[in-house]
Amino acid sequence: MLMFGDKLNLSWKKVKAKDIIDFNPRESLSKNSIAKKVSMDKINPYSKEITDFEVSEFKGGTKFRNGDTLMARITPCLENGKTSQVNILDEGEIGFGSTEFIVLREKENKSDKDYIYYLSVSDLFRDPAIKSMVGTSGRQRVQKDVLENLEFYAPPLEEQIKIGKFLSNFDKKIELIKQINHNLQFT
Repeated sequence: MLMFGDKLNLSWKKVKAKDIIDFNPRESLSKNSIAKKVSMDKINPYSKEITDFEVSEFKGGTKFRNGDTLMARITPCLENGKTSQVNILDEGEIGFGSTEFIVLREKENKSDKDYIYYLSVSDLFRDPAIKSMVGTSGRQRVQKDVLENLEFYAPPLEEQIKIGKFLSNFDKKIELIKQINHNLQFT
């Protein structure tokens, strides 16, 4: 099964990332309100799940909701695999986090949230992001417009959903095996 790339079947269409991904979508969160916060140190490398957060007063930062993908935009965090999908919020709740995240959201009837996550951790997406970094040594950041204009072939929505579900099931099995191994170490 081909999931990402540029050699595809005829049903896949060439798109720009901004055609199927909403980059840094607007959300409303009042200053000084209390909300769940995800700082960069709460993102585990190469892990879809966010396992930790804090509750804090909102004074600024990137805002997001469940299903959004948080992708580090600063070096070395992106290179180290700091990209996760938000799953820690209650229904309708808005969270916030580091200004060093790019928030990726599905576009209704155009993309699937899980497909977006797996696309964002693929070499097809990560390599151009890493190569686009500019700034002083040690503080380089991804150029969002490079990602927005990244061209690739994307499957129809129904196929995106199948791909996202297929890969999510693998991640769930991996996490279950990790939990079993952890429990076996302490028995």
